Amino acid sequence: MAIQNKIIIITAPSGSGKTSITKHLMHHFPQLAFSISAATREARGIEKNGVDYYFMSEADFKQKIQHNEFAEWEMVYEGKYYGTLKSELQRIWSEEKVPVLDIDVKGAIHVKQQYPQSCITLFIEPPSVQELKKRLESRGTENPESLAARINKAAYEISFKDHFDQQIINDDLQKACDEATIIIQRFLQQ
Repeated sequence: MAIQNKIIIITAPSGSGKTSITKHLMHHFPQLAFSISAATREARGIEKNGVDYYFMSEADFKQKIQHNEFAEWEMVYEGKYYGTLKSELQRIWSEEKVPVLDIDVKGAIHVKQQYPQSCITLFIEPPSVQELKKRLESRGTENPESLAARINKAAYEISFKDHFDQQIINDDLQKACDEATIIIQRFLQQ
């Protein structure tokens, strides 16, 4: 399969180590390029348009939905949309690289349905929901309500793990990174 057609999708409940594993893979494989998501929220801190996200208005986002410009999209919170633009995948393929999508479980399933022959999907799983709760608590970014909501969402997302090509249990980050490296190496060589 030509590099043009390939897509790597990494998904996980929040706090499972998805971002750390994605960064490891990006560092290890120069032929990978991170797919920048579109979002309707405001940029935070030092975030830059076209680097961290493609920031756009809700009206622009909805217009792109109408014109079928997304490989996947979702309203994550009321009025807050996130998605992967098909043009972003084309941009990366035109650079002769493989897009890496770090997206949520529903989005990952949607992309896999649209590009079934082209994708590999990795589901990063926490060792347990209890361990995930400890990880999220240690970040210090959650209040009790948001923590409970994230834990409930994580338990729901874990129920979909069998929809993905590979599951990696992240009980040891280095081991999980090594496992992901082997899987991606095989996929790129196909």
